[in-house]
Amino acid sequence: MAIKKKRPTLQDVATLVGVTKMTVSRFLRDAESVSKPLQTSISEALDELGYIPNKAPDILSKSTSHAIGVLVPSLTNQVFAEVIRGIENVLEPAGYQTMLAHYGYSQKAEEARISTLLSYNVDALILSESFHTQRVRKMLDTAGIPVIEIMDSVSSPIAQAVGIDNHAAAFSMTEFMIEKGRHKIVYIAARMDKRTQLKIQGYKDAMKKHNLEPLCLQTDEASSFTLGAKFLKEALKQQPDTDGIFCTNDDLAIGALFESQKHKLKVPEQISIVGFHGHDISKAIVPRLATVVTPREDMGRIAAEELLNRLQGIEIKEKIIQLPFKLEVGESL
Repeated sequence: MAIKKKRPTLQDVATLVGVTKMTVSRFLRDAESVSKPLQTSISEALDELGYIPNKAPDILSKSTSHAIGVLVPSLTNQVFAEVIRGIENVLEPAGYQTMLAHYGYSQKAEEARISTLLSYNVDALILSESFHTQRVRKMLDTAGIPVIEIMDSVSSPIAQAVGIDNHAAAFSMTEFMIEKGRHKIVYIAARMDKRTQLKIQGYKDAMKKHNLEPLCLQTDEASSFTLGAKFLKEALKQQPDTDGIFCTNDDLAIGALFESQKHKLKVPEQISIVGFHGHDISKAIVPRLATVVTPREDMGRIAAEELLNRLQGIEIKEKIIQLPFKLEVGESL
């Protein structure tokens, strides 16, 4: 079995600051109960030691919780619903509970959620990001539990990762659109997390390779059908002869497709609409949506299997597990 590291205690923090354990405990309950200089000193000591509050009973600090923390950017996004299904299909039969938390694509929120999950003494963590704050890295190092990152197979992982090459996927689909005769392709993006940025770069690299001018419309807003419709109108405004729309996910693509129908644009004769991920709805709409199909459930399943192996003391065989993507032509390209 994997052995957890000894975590810093309240006494460790108190010793570092030069105060009593009771003072540190009082600060954690109400920071304003101690002086401003002491607030600063205790905060710095907590960060330096990577202190993790333990909300579980003391007995659990010497045993396993049989709980795996799973952190996703959204609980409503179908992408992560399928990932979670893959995870639970493996963990539940093995006797493990999943503790879900979402961070809304915010690094600071991710930091807070990870601290909370660790405070409940989870045995391992599945993270949906590859980029973290220094405090997160310190906490994970202090916890000493197995961690695996999903969705991205390019960025350097903390310990292990399973995902796809988002840059390569976007590059391949853009080239496919170009081969189909599309030369005025607009990329539509939302949320702007690191994976989206990798997709944008893949699109731009493919356009430049073929001496075509890229045009990207992007926002930090959440994806939606209405946002896809809004961006379709904006694309036509900025580039009236647009003949291709490549969206960072299927929600945006479907919104753009419906809006193109309102504009009496024939799809794909006049304009191609392409999405990313291959949700079930992409097969049900008319015309069927062209999209990059990603193995979301497989990512969750493999991540869970790898963590179970590591909890049993089995060493990592593959630091990065890259899964294949597939280009689905549909009827909109």
